[in-house]
Amino acid sequence: MVLFYVLLLIGIPFIYAAYLYPSLPEIIPTHFNIKGEADGFGGKDSIYLGPIIMGVASLFTYFLLANIKKFDPKRAEQIDDALFQKFGFFTVLFLSALCMVILYATTHQGIPIEKLLFPIMGLAFAAMGMYMPKIKQNYFAGFKLPWTLDNVDNWNATHKIAGKVWLYGGIVQFFAGMAFSSVTSFVIFFIDMIVMVLVPTIYSYRMFKNGNKLS
Repeated sequence: MVLFYVLLLIGIPFIYAAYLYPSLPEIIPTHFNIKGEADGFGGKDSIYLGPIIMGVASLFTYFLLANIKKFDPKRAEQIDDALFQKFGFFTVLFLSALCMVILYATTHQGIPIEKLLFPIMGLAFAAMGMYMPKIKQNYFAGFKLPWTLDNVDNWNATHKIAGKVWLYGGIVQFFAGMAFSSVTSFVIFFIDMIVMVLVPTIYSYRMFKNGNKLS
């Protein structure tokens, strides 16, 4: 049943692209710069390129996460199948929503695409932050650092911290995308991403140096 909804989500951008296709001009935007301005163009058939790329990425990610025990045998007993299946479904949902935003911006020139993209990415990171503390030690998803993979306590503590940082970082990205210009939103997004990666990494290393004991 979950696979049916996954395929449905992947198919929605194709349906939307087919709906748009008859009214498209011969040349359409295919790429946008950090200011939200179109800086790449192609034929109207390129409207299907985004759904194809996102669809392939979605299927690959979903099947990898839904069958993670087959690829990560050393951690098989610790992995929560239902959690990773939900995580895979959420990834498909995010990629499909992202594709729909790009399709909309492609056919509605003048619409500030960054006002849609950055809030969606912020919500995605916030949602991933809620999942972080629930991810058990594995080789495919999460902060796969030498110290987290070596010690389960380090893994759990690091992902608890990462969950909070990603949740609040995603909220910051959401409101920044809504409130600021495209360039400012991009700068905030870039700085926010650095913080979201560095804070859990530094925490994990410091815990390792402390004998994997909580400070």
